[in-house]
Amino acid sequence: MIEGMAPFIWIGLLALILFIPGLKMFFGRGGSRDALGRKRFRVRPIRRLIGLLMLALAGTTALLALSLVQFLRLTSDVPVAQVELRQTAQQQFTATTSSPRGGTREYVLTGDQWQIDARIVRWRLPALMAGVPALYRLDRLSGRYEDVAQERTAQRSAYSLDDWDVPDLGQLKRRFPNWLPFVDVVFGSGAYMPMFDGARYRVYVDPRGALFVRPDDERTAAWLKEHGW
Repeated sequence: MIEGMAPFIWIGLLALILFIPGLKMFFGRGGSRDALGRKRFRVRPIRRLIGLLMLALAGTTALLALSLVQFLRLTSDVPVAQVELRQTAQQQFTATTSSPRGGTREYVLTGDQWQIDARIVRWRLPALMAGVPALYRLDRLSGRYEDVAQERTAQRSAYSLDDWDVPDLGQLKRRFPNWLPFVDVVFGSGAYMPMFDGARYRVYVDPRGALFVRPDDERTAAWLKEHGW
């Protein structure tokens, strides 16, 4: 059962389990009853404090669940994006990207190569024993120059592939390291390939979180072989 559930679902359920009794303890009325059997309101500091702590923990857990929604599951070599390039000027290309979450978008890239980066989440026990797979999130698309000197001085191009405002899981782990002991590591992975007119690529992530790119048609494969890639 757990193995088939996305991680954000069972973390969200935990937030709900904490929220309901915490809400009841914080806002609940207590005390003796009057002659008509109605409860007299009386503040109980310890009870309200415990309720407040449970609400705070529920809020943090819900924030973690929202952060995980940005990530997708990794169970095998997963195709995560397709990139098509069209040259518009010297060292300038229009990249059309397609991904499961971002849909189809266009970006202007400058340079000789394009690079895509992702963030990967891997787990430790007990989440690992429960069968929770690694997660990924596409992070950035950018252009790069083959010549290092030109890379330092020429026009740069870089775009975010995830514009959601929810805090990233890596930020949450840095802020609350003791609350996320089941997160083994959050790390970045990237891959780059040359740009030429008409090139088509497909981007994959393997189960351990390595990002890699393959040609998506015979013409691109032939060009790469001819140029020593």
